[in-house]
Amino acid sequence: MLKLYIGNKNYSSWSMRPWVMLKRAGIEFTEIKVRFDSFEADSLFSKTMSEISPVGKVPVLVDGGLAIWDTLAIAEYAAEKFPDHHLWPQDMKARARARSICAEMHSGFGALRSACPMNIEASLPDIGRLIWRDKPAVQKDVARIVTMWGELLAENKGPMLFGPFTIADAYFAPVVMRLKTYGLPVPANIAAYMDRLCATAGVKAWIDDALLENDFRDFEGPYRLKS
Repeated sequence: MLKLYIGNKNYSSWSMRPWVMLKRAGIEFTEIKVRFDSFEADSLFSKTMSEISPVGKVPVLVDGGLAIWDTLAIAEYAAEKFPDHHLWPQDMKARARARSICAEMHSGFGALRSACPMNIEASLPDIGRLIWRDKPAVQKDVARIVTMWGELLAENKGPMLFGPFTIADAYFAPVVMRLKTYGLPVPANIAAYMDRLCATAGVKAWIDDALLENDFRDFEGPYRLKS
């Protein structure tokens, strides 16, 4: 059976993508969670993951003796291994566009990712208002996401970005988490898509697990109130 190494579900946005993809598609895998203690070279996390992949990070998909440590590579491998699950859109042009927006997410939106780290348990609208006021680059990232999602939802008539759930929706699930945690403003149609995505089986299962962790990391949640 496939093994998927992930980090804390409350914080690990990269882990969320392949986990949601596999879970939503009904592809069986064994989840192996490696707790974030720190990312120093001598940390248990770093030592454990360095034995699994050369980059020492999560996620990693292991299939027998093969380790795949990049989220896009994991997505492509799963799509090829399980073609009947139609993880990408079936139409060739739609598939190319889905790959394009996933690649855009993979390498872009740095301002949003830096200013608004994923923290599913938290509700930080006050911090979000300050970020929105002071960081125009975050506004630019959100504007691009709103335009992208709005165009795709209109063209493909929903409920997901390409009609049915695909890798693209799994790939942007952590972005939805960020927008919700920090209360960043989006139009009603985008908010409705976010709610629909959160209600899908895979995304809801990840959120539920994240809320049950109760394992708060100071370096991941710097805004968390101290008792």
